[in-house]
Amino acid sequence: MKEYLKEIEKEALGRIGQVSRKQDLENLERKYLGRKGKLSEVIKKIGMLSLSERSLVGQTANRVKEKISRQIQLKKGFLKQLPGRAAKEKIDISLPGVLPDIGHSHPITQIIEQIAGIFSRLGFHLVEGPEIETEYYNFEALNMPVFHPSRETFHTFYTTDNFLLRSQTSTVQIRVMEKRQPPISVIAPGKVFRPDATDASHSFMFHQVEGLMVDKKATFAELKGILTVFLKQMFGSKIKMRFRPHYFPFTEPSAEIDISCIICKGAGCRVCSQKGWLEILGAGLVDPAVFKAVGYNPEEVTGFAFGMGVERIAMLKYGIDDIRLLFENDLRLLEQF
Repeated sequence: MKEYLKEIEKEALGRIGQVSRKQDLENLERKYLGRKGKLSEVIKKIGMLSLSERSLVGQTANRVKEKISRQIQLKKGFLKQLPGRAAKEKIDISLPGVLPDIGHSHPITQIIEQIAGIFSRLGFHLVEGPEIETEYYNFEALNMPVFHPSRETFHTFYTTDNFLLRSQTSTVQIRVMEKRQPPISVIAPGKVFRPDATDASHSFMFHQVEGLMVDKKATFAELKGILTVFLKQMFGSKIKMRFRPHYFPFTEPSAEIDISCIICKGAGCRVCSQKGWLEILGAGLVDPAVFKAVGYNPEEVTGFAFGMGVERIAMLKYGIDDIRLLFENDLRLLEQF
């Protein structure tokens, strides 16, 4: 019976809260507190209970009755004042409205759009490819055969046998060359995955932009010219650049490209580890073995490729010192861009 009284209380208070007319409120008062109301029916049955139950149920019934009665009186007072209050409340149509919050692109998206815009003006076309790849496209077609030690640098996550999350967007270059004949000028932005421990400068998922140009006489000099135009438009005309010899299994010769630190202007600081230089991307001439994998004759075509990390560029441009901040969706950070 105590549970039934609680149901009556919950039901009555809910309906009283929704009432907007005096007549409806009076009907509710009769329904719950009247001589033949729900509470009266319960109280009449208390005498049939045992002595130990009478006291508890009686106390509960009185409490529910007082609460419903109090709410009805409060509602009566509110409805009585309503006409006067409505007359006093006036709408000032000259007040400015409340502007809703407007979303905007994530800083990673903004950087990708800036990169794509620069290369688009240089004649490159944007292409995309699948994030789940086969071992062939992620390794073998890129001159990393089975058991070759160069695979270790590009280890990734496997979904099922032979299928994996791509560790680089270079896979898109293979798919493009399989379908098209030179000349080719494309960039491929997208997510890549590597089993790195997450810290301030590493994440198991990040974004890359790969570039590829293939023609009869694409040269390293053209590669340097294109990257020089790109980096100066991205970071400003005053930056300095340098190319350092490096090794990538899919390019030969290969290089890493540094720019003078945009924080200390080359003087040395914490961001550049006192070196005055920041590594910004990798590049090189496409290895003949890659051309053979897609059916090109390396004696007839040449090409170059380059790749860069989007998060690294975003962190440098916006002064963000922890890559994890880019993925936490904290509005205090995102609203600044």
